[in-house]
Amino acid sequence: MTKLRLVLGVCIVLSLGVWAASATADPNDTPLCPSAGTAVSGAHNGNFMITGNAYVPAGSSLTVNGNLTLAPGACLDAFTLADVTVHGNILVGPGAILGLGCGPGALGPPFTQGPCYGQSTNDVVDGSIIANQPLTMYLTADTIRGNVTSNGGGPGVTFNPYVNYPIKDSTIGGNLIVQGWQGTWFGALRNHVSGNVIVDNVVAADPDSNEVATNTVAGNLTCAGNSPAIQFGDSGGAPNLVSGNAIGQCGFNVIQPDEFYDGGGPQPIAVRP
Repeated sequence: MTKLRLVLGVCIVLSLGVWAASATADPNDTPLCPSAGTAVSGAHNGNFMITGNAYVPAGSSLTVNGNLTLAPGACLDAFTLADVTVHGNILVGPGAILGLGCGPGALGPPFTQGPCYGQSTNDVVDGSIIANQPLTMYLTADTIRGNVTSNGGGPGVTFNPYVNYPIKDSTIGGNLIVQGWQGTWFGALRNHVSGNVIVDNVVAADPDSNEVATNTVAGNLTCAGNSPAIQFGDSGGAPNLVSGNAIGQCGFNVIQPDEFYDGGGPQPIAVRP
């Protein structure tokens, strides 16, 4: 089963939010933020910044008509059946946590478990998600029209705290790039990416980490310097469908669109130059 233990009890000092709503405990089924937070919802014109812990309540909506920024150390829990639309970019600062979107595969198989109970959200980012040394991100069943770019971050190679970084069931209009993150578990599963996918120098404590499987990639798939090396793990995933080249560690679990053969299945290919 793909692991998704949550960032609960992480000892991080976060500033209080700046919204008019009162601070409350996060009532979401699977809270992501390490302490009590503030409910955020409604429409926000222009840019919107989160400076503490916040959550989007299930059944509500949040619309940002500009950029959504998570300040250093902030947390946004939209890992819930809510509707989130950002018409600009999402900018994730150092040590911040972003949980966006939810789907039946969010917590791993069997796909009937998890906070969405067989349902998927339809969260949309018209721009890109750009993360600079995030603690982690949970991206599930999202539509990101631009790129997802994440450089560095994480708590370090550790089981305590147990910190995951999953990107699942999402549609990405540009590139997906994750480089230099260090934590417990990372995975990219069942995504559709119109550009390239690059996973480099991700180092994780869990030997089942760095699962990259069942993705459809219109560009190239490049993986290098990851420890453990890219694998299927126990995800139950299938080879990635890649229209471009498969380079480095990702070459072993790739098929190309023209490599479906008579007999009803895909034929894996070797690493491509």
